[in-house]
Amino acid sequence: MLDLKWIRDNPAALDAALARRGAGPMADSVVELDKRHRAVTTELQTLQSKRNEVSKQIGGVKAKGGDAQPLMDEVASIKDKMAELESEERRLGEEVRGLLLVLPNVPHEAVPDGNDESANVEVRRWGTATSFDFDVKDHADLGTALGLMDFEQAAVMSGARFVVLKGQLARLERAIAQFMLDTHTGENSYTEVNPPLLVHDAALTGTGQLPKFSDDLFKTTTGHWLIPTAEVSLTNLVAGKIVGGVDLPLRFTAFTPCFRSEAGAAGKDTKGMIRNHQFEKVELVSIVSPEESEAELERMVGCAEGILQKLELPYRVMQLCTGDMGFGAIRTYDLEVWLPSQATYREISSCSNTGDFQARRMNARFRPAGETKGAHFVHTLNGSGLAVGRTLVAVVENYQQSDGTIRVPDALRPYMGGAEVVGTKA
Repeated sequence: MLDLKWIRDNPAALDAALARRGAGPMADSVVELDKRHRAVTTELQTLQSKRNEVSKQIGGVKAKGGDAQPLMDEVASIKDKMAELESEERRLGEEVRGLLLVLPNVPHEAVPDGNDESANVEVRRWGTATSFDFDVKDHADLGTALGLMDFEQAAVMSGARFVVLKGQLARLERAIAQFMLDTHTGENSYTEVNPPLLVHDAALTGTGQLPKFSDDLFKTTTGHWLIPTAEVSLTNLVAGKIVGGVDLPLRFTAFTPCFRSEAGAAGKDTKGMIRNHQFEKVELVSIVSPEESEAELERMVGCAEGILQKLELPYRVMQLCTGDMGFGAIRTYDLEVWLPSQATYREISSCSNTGDFQARRMNARFRPAGETKGAHFVHTLNGSGLAVGRTLVAVVENYQQSDGTIRVPDALRPYMGGAEVVGTKA
């Protein structure tokens, strides 16, 4: 959520930021509604002072034996008017907050302008695109042929965009997740968390999924929502808190299932595991002071890159343009892994700095060392470290062999009981 005072003082800057994102102007609407809200608040405060003043007069008149009824009638009239104004103040306050909740974050000045992914900027590449001297298969065909990936039976029980993994492929996915967690906790200073998968409205509002993106989520009959990413649970660990400055940065990681309706993905990636309703991800979240957030974003990207490098998977790093960047981000880097079957790079991680955008929504603050009063909003960052299902896809495709088996990357063999190949009984 953006700072309302900043919008009042910089309406043109807000509209310019929205224009960079391809959205229309909103500053006048926010400022006008805010003026109405503040006018009612001022009137309410004036009436409160008036009521207090008249109430004092009542006591004086009664003490002298005078008729205080006119003053008492005036107080009653003021109370009635105040009740009306209090209702109006609440309504306008909710409208102001409602507008603020649907305004996207202001892009960092270094973010390239553009309408869609075609304007994203490649930052660097690592590794050489994998090539083969035999006909390349995609992960779905490879897994199905091995009898270890079942889309048909998954569709029987759950519908489209689900998969059943079996045997060595199920173990390989588990191995990937365990390898990621061990790396991020053992080498990258993240604290492992096992968080709730079901959350209330406030948690999703805090991280920016609600109210704007409710169609992308799954809601239960109890009013809970299934998390679309562990970012929601991990970032909300500081919701409503004042963190000690000496305790920053806080870095959390979690391996969880994620659930997304993929409402806007009709017809996209319908084959295989690229875009499922249920998938697994190892998430990274950092809570830092404002002056640390840009450096923390680069560090987070490096942590995600380290996983791909250890797995020897070719990838590239892309800086997203304003039109392709997420709602809450001020700056985002995507990691895209090479998929031989598509002869292209596909997203496997997205790392974003949201500044104080989420912190304002969830009232997450910190108090610098040496200060005893006041608090400042933290900056929050999130990234995939990595999407486990897509990493499995990348491993299966990049390590496929001519006989249809899958070579196990060296980094994963300790997690596979020493197995070197998936798809054989040996």
